Amino acid sequence: MGSFKEATAIEAVGDGEFTADLDAQWSVGGKLHGGYLLAVVARAAAELGEHPHLTAISGAFPTAPQPGPATVRVEFLQSSRTLTQLRARLTQNGTPCVEALVTQGVLSEDDPWWTNTQPPEMPAEQDSFRFPAQAPGNDFEIPILDVVETRVDPAAIGWATGQPARQGAISTWQRLADGSDWDPLSLLVALDPVPPVSYELGAPGWAPTLQFSAYIRRLPAPGPVRVRMSANDVTSNRMDEAAFAWDSSGRMAAQATQFAAVRLPRG
Repeated sequence: MGSFKEATAIEAVGDGEFTADLDAQWSVGGKLHGGYLLAVVARAAAELGEHPHLTAISGAFPTAPQPGPATVRVEFLQSSRTLTQLRARLTQNGTPCVEALVTQGVLSEDDPWWTNTQPPEMPAEQDSFRFPAQAPGNDFEIPILDVVETRVDPAAIGWATGQPARQGAISTWQRLADGSDWDPLSLLVALDPVPPVSYELGAPGWAPTLQFSAYIRRLPAPGPVRVRMSANDVTSNRMDEAAFAWDSSGRMAAQATQFAAVRLPRG
């Protein structure tokens, strides 16, 4: 099992181009995880950014890449006193796989000036259900769950016994299995948690990300993050998912919205 830093490693080629070796461990049902892919892209963009921290990223996923060699091309757009904006594209064998706009800035651990978010009420981490790589009711493996320890609020796992609550929300505790603390890049993985909300709605199965936007609000405190993901509408095999992540201090560290495909049960 490699670390997140190793799995997202890049090598500069020159003129804004980088190579990466996409790690099969960070996948769901044989498909590389969307948050992981954005983290690879964001790591490359940071090499050209004039500010140290990822603060925002918005990506589209036209083609699912395979584990193995890939190329990231980064274009500098503009820089000001407080931010740098860039465009990045991940390709494999000449095919575009991820297109992203990236904003770099400077983050702190400060409390918010104002906030309207509160971490979800849920059992303690040790009292929550450890979601396994071979999950009940799944006919495929989820290798990323061996590198991201995910514990689900027991109130949201009724689907495993054929009794989904259908509340449209799932809360989880998450840790990096290699013992690393969360940082602005790895939070992109936490904001795209497994299982997706569709499980809780009674539609288990792969829910591929089509578009994803994330905002990193502050440097997270050491320890696990608590993530609440909810959906508002599921129509025509498409769903929205909004995620918020709170660090161990109870402060919101990051948030995201994504548009995903979902395989709805017949009838």
